[in-house]
Parts: sequence; structure tokens; C-alpha cells
Amino acid sequence: MAEEQTAFKRSLGLLDATMVVAGSMIGSGIFIVSSDITRNVGSAGWLIAVWLITGFMTISAAVSYGELSGMYPKAGGQYVYLKEAFNPLAGFLYGWSFFAVIQTATIAAVGVAFSRYTAYLIPGVGEKNILFDLGFVQISAAKILAIALICFLTYTNSRGVQGGKIIQTTFTTVKLISLFGLITLGFLLVKQSFWHENWQTGFHATQLEKDTAGNFIKEGNWHSISGTALMGAIAAAMVGSIFSSDSWNNVTFIAGEIKDPKRNIGLSLFMGTLIVTIIYISANLMYLYVLPLKDIAFPEGDRVAVAASNAIFGPAGSIVIAVMIMISTFGCNNGLILAGARVYYTMAKDGLFFKPAGTLNKNAVPQWALWAQAVVASLLCLSGGYNDLLDMIAFVVVLFYALTIIGIFVLRKKRPDIERPYKAFAYPVLPAIYIVLAITFCIFLIIMKPKFAGIGLGIVLAGIPLYFLARSGRK
Repeated sequence: MAEEQTAFKRSLGLLDATMVVAGSMIGSGIFIVSSDITRNVGSAGWLIAVWLITGFMTISAAVSYGELSGMYPKAGGQYVYLKEAFNPLAGFLYGWSFFAVIQTATIAAVGVAFSRYTAYLIPGVGEKNILFDLGFVQISAAKILAIALICFLTYTNSRGVQGGKIIQTTFTTVKLISLFGLITLGFLLVKQSFWHENWQTGFHATQLEKDTAGNFIKEGNWHSISGTALMGAIAAAMVGSIFSSDSWNNVTFIAGEIKDPKRNIGLSLFMGTLIVTIIYISANLMYLYVLPLKDIAFPEGDRVAVAASNAIFGPAGSIVIAVMIMISTFGCNNGLILAGARVYYTMAKDGLFFKPAGTLNKNAVPQWALWAQAVVASLLCLSGGYNDLLDMIAFVVVLFYALTIIGIFVLRKKRPDIERPYKAFAYPVLPAIYIVLAITFCIFLIIMKPKFAGIGLGIVLAGIPLYFLARSGRK
């Protein structure tokens, strides 16, 4: 026990923090989700509008979080903000949801995305290669590879924050350069442009016909939508764009390891979310340039980036995108794994999580919390149900983002005495706009997808008895 450390080491600079923000955001989503967005809103204008709305919400939330990060520059981030603004129960419900589904399911989904695209180069690790059939679950080579990736990155991060920092900065730099390169080459090299044809749809919103199970019919008719139906379609479409833009707040979880956190966390949140938003909107403009709208809506396996890359590079396009996604998801999962364990560490320090999670190993990292996270994420990999979790994740994540930003208003009244080196940009207008947009999104998601949004809400509420159980155990 003498080898254990009692405090985090501040070894991450502004560049490292920005790479955590950008790297944790960019996983596999931008390469895939534009297909579902197009099927929901059916026009070039609304495809870009969905990404613009998501980008506005993301940057608005990020610059608002800058005030909170300056007030509470310590490990735990959003968990700490909710606890301080409201009460320990609010913080616990976030931390519980974070451990049960938000972070762990995202790690699982990104891990399996890595496996799926690795199978382009090594077919033996694909989902069709079933290694074990246990009756209630089939274990494929893809799932084993995803778990191996999670375990490898968990082990690397348990050796100290320095290794995780090197992986994060290197892989995020490579993926940013690769994405900018793909977008630029798309506009320069493609032989046939569909730009004019696609933009003839303008902002005339249409939605593809659905079957009785609520699935889009590929050969079905497109019908015009407006008003409430359009709002619902935008909410359903934003599930993918929000999932793709999520995890920007991971940098707040590692505040205890960032140099000059009062300055650098706020700056990294703004710069990281701005860079990623520009990339995402540019990528979708490139898709509209190189592919007809129907091919954006229905590429094989929803892999719109593969279809675009094939149009740019020919048959080699699939390999180009496969390598890009492998790099992207590898770096993304490193950031998620690195940051997530710090939340459980802080909860354990408050007596609201397993006690061993509140200890640091000789490398000054929460090793037990890292491996607990890895176990849950690995189980979600095996379940195979993580795709259905995306609606759930989007609902829960946005709900807590809105609650946290409400916390800014609460803390302005409750704790006016605390130093605020960085104040929420355009307060109170911008934070208020975000709260309205977020609540509107959650309401329409419940209407459009009640099953998964309801399950997400159920997971949050299940934390209430767990909180009181944890408190009684602490007493």
C-alpha cells in the first residue's frame, strides 16, 4: 500500500486537453450516421441543418461548461458540478447512469466499430466468424477483438497518464489530418458531382415511408413533412449527430491531471468542439458533393463514408475508410477509457461507489476504477445490444447536459462568492437557448422513440434506491 499515490499528477497541457476533447468526440459516427439523418429529413438543406443545430448545441454547452470547470477544477467534472449545484443525489444519478450506460456503452459501441472495420482488412475477425455459441448469446471474433482493444487500452492507461496522453495526441492528430484530407480530396478528385442535383431539394423536408415496425422501407415513397412531424423527425435524426458529437465533456473528468485547469479546460472545450463541428459539417458537404441523396440515405450497411470514398478513390476507397475508422475508434476509445474512470474515483471518495475505486496506484491513476469500467463495457460488447442503446444514450446524455447548464443559473445565486476565472459566454441567453433546445429534443425523442428513451429514463431513476443504499452502507 506504500506504493499508492494520494493525488493526481498535473501533466496534461492545453494541446493534450484539446486532443482529449476532439479525440473523444470523433469515433465512427461521422462515417455512418448521416444515412439515418437523411432518411429522417430527406433533403440536403435539412441534413446540414441537423449537423448545424447539433454543432451549435455542442459548442454552446462546451463554452458554458467553461464556467463550471473554472469553479471546480478537480477530477469528476460533471458529477461534481451537479452535486455542487443541486445535491449529492443529482450527482450520483449522473455517475450511476455514466457507469451503467453512458460511458460504458459508448466504449462498447466504439470498440465493435473498430472490429467491424478491421474485418475489411482481416476478414477472420468479422462478426460472421462465430467462435462460441452459448445459446443465449453468440460470441464472434469481432466481439473478442473489441474486448481485447478495451483491455489493451485499459492496461495502457493503468500504467500512468503519460502513455494515454501519447496515444491520444498521436491518434487524434492523425485522424484530424486524415479527415481534412478526405474532405479536400472529395471536392478535388471526384469525377462526377451531385452538388447541384442534391441542393435542388433545398429545405423541402421529406421522410421515407416506414413499415408497421417503424423501419424505413428502402423502396418506399417519400412524403413531405412540416410542423410537429418535422420537429419529431429532426429529433430522431439528431440521435446520430448527438452521439457523434458527444463525449466532449470527458476533459472535465480529468481536471485533476491538467496544468492550469481554470484556464486550459475552458479553452480546450471551445477549441476541441469547434474543430470537430467544422469537420463534421464539411464532411457532410463533401458527401452531398460526391454522392446522390439516395446513396447517402441507403449506402451498404449505412457506411456512407465508404460509399463516398469509393466514389473518390475507386475500389481502394473501402480500405482507405477502414484504416481511417480503425485509427479514429482506437483514439476515441483511449480518450473515453482514460477519462471515465476519474468519475468513479471521485464518487468513491464521496462514499457513493465501490471503495477500491477511490484509490490511486503507484502510477497515480485509478486502476481499480479503470478495470471495473472495462468489465462493464466488455459485457455490453458481448450482449450485442449496444446499437439499440444509442437512442437511450442520446436521451440520458442530453437530459444531464441540460440539468448541468441549469446548474450554472443555480450556482450564480447559490455561490456568488466562488471565483469564476471564465464565465459562461453570452450568459444568460446562450445557456438558456441550449436548455430549451435540449428539453425540446428530449420531449420529441420520447414521442418518436418511447421505448429506448423510456428505458434510458428508467436506468436513471433506478439509481435512486442505489443512492440510498450507498448512503446507508457509508453510515
